[in-house]
Amino acid sequence: MPKNRNSFSSLALRRRGVMSRVVHRVWAWVQETGAVTAQHPGRLRFRRIGTGTRLAFPQGTIFGEPWIELGDHCIIGEQVTLTAGLMPDLDLGSETVLTLGNGVVLGRGSHVIADTTVSIGSDTYCGPYVYITSTNHSYDDPHEPVGKQWPRMEPVEIGPGCWIGTGAVILPGARLGRNVVVAAGAVVRGEVPDHAVVAGAPAKVVRSWDPEKGWQPPLRTPAPVPIPEGVTPEQLAAVALLLEDAAEGA
Repeated sequence: MPKNRNSFSSLALRRRGVMSRVVHRVWAWVQETGAVTAQHPGRLRFRRIGTGTRLAFPQGTIFGEPWIELGDHCIIGEQVTLTAGLMPDLDLGSETVLTLGNGVVLGRGSHVIADTTVSIGSDTYCGPYVYITSTNHSYDDPHEPVGKQWPRMEPVEIGPGCWIGTGAVILPGARLGRNVVVAAGAVVRGEVPDHAVVAGAPAKVVRSWDPEKGWQPPLRTPAPVPIPEGVTPEQLAAVALLLEDAAEGA
């Protein structure tokens, strides 16, 4: 290959690298600027948005904000839909329709559809693409298209401390207790007791906590060892580096 062609290729690669860095920096600026917080709500006017709560940019479909309350230190991922009411610009009365407690996490692409009351307890974590809805289509009339029939609505209540796996669906009328684990892809309806693990479609209890016997059936893996109190992030990073060095020297 001629020398000038090599020089041209190297220059093109350098320019591409510069453009790539510029694009990433611009996108980071757009994400930071477009995020919604209590200090910078943009066009959104929630009934409440707590301290430290952040809706990542780009946001999904959001309407009915005057009837939505977001607690403190919530993390709302990209493209998350939050709606109160069947459609925008409805008067839903004086009461809150959709409530997120403190520390709730909604993963990327999740949907929370609150045509009637939906409550998500504090410190509940949802993986990506979770779907929580208080509304379901009806099909009572076999001669009418399903999409034209009036939907059924039932309140949804999710207790504090739950873990809802990727792609799970929480149907109208569901009531989850405290510290419930919902497996990825599960479809939950009805009532789920405290400290239960549910899986499947429809979801069924596959593991539960007994105060005397512990988890039944027993866990297959040992409990994680907690980090001792007083350990700093810098110390943890140093330990991780030592482990990496030991692994490379093995």
